[in-house]
Amino acid sequence: MQNHISAALALFLAATLAPRVMAAPVIEADTDHAALVWEAENGSGTLWQRHFGAKPARDNALALAYPAFGNGYLCEPALRVTHADGNTSTDLVYVSHAVTHPSDGVTLTRIELKDRFYPFFVTLCCRSHAHTDIFELWSEYRHEEPGPVTLYNFASASPVIPRHLDTLTHFHGDWATEASPVREKLTQGVKFIDSKRGSRVHQRDLPMFLLSQGAFKEESGEVIGGALAWPGNFQLAFDRNNFQLDVSNREDLRAICGMNPAGSQYRLEAKTPFVTPALVLGYSNAGVGNLSRNFHRFARQDILRDGDKPRAILLNNWEATDMNFDEKKIVGLFDGAKAAGMDLFLLDDGWFGEKFTRESPATAGLGDWMPNPKKLPHGVEALAQEAVKRGLRFGIWMEPEMVNPNSELFTKHPDWALQQPHRARQENRNQVVLDLCNPAVEEHVFKCVDDLLTNAPSVSCLKWDCNSQVSQPGSPYLAAKDQSHVFIEYNRALCRIMEKVAKKHPKVEMMICAGGSGRVDFGSLRYGHTYWPSDNTNPYPRMDIQRSFSYFFPVMASANHVTLSGQCSLKFRFDEAMSGCLGMDMDLQKLSPADRATVASCIAAYKGIRDIVQLGDQYRLENRQENHSREAMDFVTEDKARAVLMVYQTENPGKASPVKLNGLDPAKNYRVKEINLPIGATSKLAEDGKVLSGKALMEAGLVPPCTAAVTSAVITFAADGTGK
Repeated sequence: MQNHISAALALFLAATLAPRVMAAPVIEADTDHAALVWEAENGSGTLWQRHFGAKPARDNALALAYPAFGNGYLCEPALRVTHADGNTSTDLVYVSHAVTHPSDGVTLTRIELKDRFYPFFVTLCCRSHAHTDIFELWSEYRHEEPGPVTLYNFASASPVIPRHLDTLTHFHGDWATEASPVREKLTQGVKFIDSKRGSRVHQRDLPMFLLSQGAFKEESGEVIGGALAWPGNFQLAFDRNNFQLDVSNREDLRAICGMNPAGSQYRLEAKTPFVTPALVLGYSNAGVGNLSRNFHRFARQDILRDGDKPRAILLNNWEATDMNFDEKKIVGLFDGAKAAGMDLFLLDDGWFGEKFTRESPATAGLGDWMPNPKKLPHGVEALAQEAVKRGLRFGIWMEPEMVNPNSELFTKHPDWALQQPHRARQENRNQVVLDLCNPAVEEHVFKCVDDLLTNAPSVSCLKWDCNSQVSQPGSPYLAAKDQSHVFIEYNRALCRIMEKVAKKHPKVEMMICAGGSGRVDFGSLRYGHTYWPSDNTNPYPRMDIQRSFSYFFPVMASANHVTLSGQCSLKFRFDEAMSGCLGMDMDLQKLSPADRATVASCIAAYKGIRDIVQLGDQYRLENRQENHSREAMDFVTEDKARAVLMVYQTENPGKASPVKLNGLDPAKNYRVKEINLPIGATSKLAEDGKVLSGKALMEAGLVPPCTAAVTSAVITFAADGTGK
């Protein structure tokens, strides 16, 4: 009886002390060219979204800013909770807002909402980046109710989109076919895109989307792009529904984006904050190309580690040796890498395990992160020093979230793996996922990575891989009532581990990998330098995969490796891989002297343009999936003094046609030069060595010298005076 009286008293006080509904000013978060505007209704305190799109705000239609379930809203909610007394409805009203400026060009807007009766609080957060027209949107919850509140839906944001942007482009795939674009018109109802895989969740569907009116165009038209900064399960819902009209009596198009609520209801204790990941939202009224360049600048400035520094060129041993190597064989690869002009050698899977050694096929050893004494008798640091002696940096592969049942770690701690009681263990690739929900496991995983990097200080690069999904989301550590927290707490712990590694080892570069592109998101990349787009390194499908990722992520983060996959010349492979962060997976010793000379020549050519490609603005000029014969792009420095054009002729064109550049200064003259020619060859480009105006290059273009299938060209442009 006493508990019921206390609960009733608490709720009475909450109602008595409810926020005084007051008039609020219009709240505007804006950037150089876009604005997101809210307004609190006089009298009721309801918070409406008034505008999202181009500046100045022109759309006075009002739609609920953050719709909650159970009190009249009948469409897909952003928020659904059960309060401590069992009430399944929420009624949020405006309390206050605050605006701060944490850094130059960045504005943080926080809007405080509260349930009209319960002491349940929601803060809508918006970090707007003026110069890139990017908004980061997330929500924060807390409460002071007498018992736990259960969260069932907890969207990061639910922006209302201009309803004429009715065409959705999203991205799906599988291993080796990642990030395939799908375009469809949004009709009545709700379109869901999600993942329930727990880890490496982006292997099938990716948490990123584009909205446009019909098919988007590169350099014209309105486009909105969104990408969730979260490595775990996600849900993107696009609700176009006749049953819920805004106050202008017009139908909404709402994007409800955040962590996937499926199997993840969350018991939130009083005074405990619950923070959702950010939805990174961009707006452009100058096409998807402009939107992409804004995403790229945002990532380089605010997300990627060392986003202002070009990335290293590396040689990875995976396709050269698989797991069949020893110290002598790896050291033998160093000289070839150095002779070719590379900066870094990365040792991949198979170097670890004592009692349970790691061999091919991979059935044992994961979790036992000590060097295999037969393969590396002198340890990791000695091997790394051999690379350093030759003028190479040294990197190493780890998959620290996983464990093989055939391992010392699993033998000692079988309860450290995610598992479901009374169910047969499910393995993927002969491995299971460690229970990062357990603080002891979280600390152990960090310590494994930290010990490796501390004990081998010559290691300056870490490839962080993840090759299994969470198929049995049960935690031996969490209480029975909290088992539905697994998907959320696992990925929160993962982010904490990566953050600690990055802070303690700031000079160690990190490549994010997850069975291919299973973990490409702005959340993971906050701790990394590069990501691995796909295990498919055939240049033809790879250029499609890389194009899809380039809508959101800068090419400096895309690890593009030259391998022997596909039927094409070594030059074509290099030219294609140069459109990002160049690397190789190949045994150079097995190449002919002529091919080794080609490798060195290509790497030297790339070093001359690396800063333009990785730090410049990208313009996608032609898409082989649309014109069926050619892919073309250029990169331009911020001062427009230098540029590089890359053209890949994938099929016989029938008739040669010019490529028109973009991003140049029409008033500048540019000296044209074809580079990365076959050794001893001369350029067949008619304009090679000539000076042309930026205006002519953009309006008339030039005919590239690659006119047959499976040929390519790389052409540079250097400002050479001022044109007329």
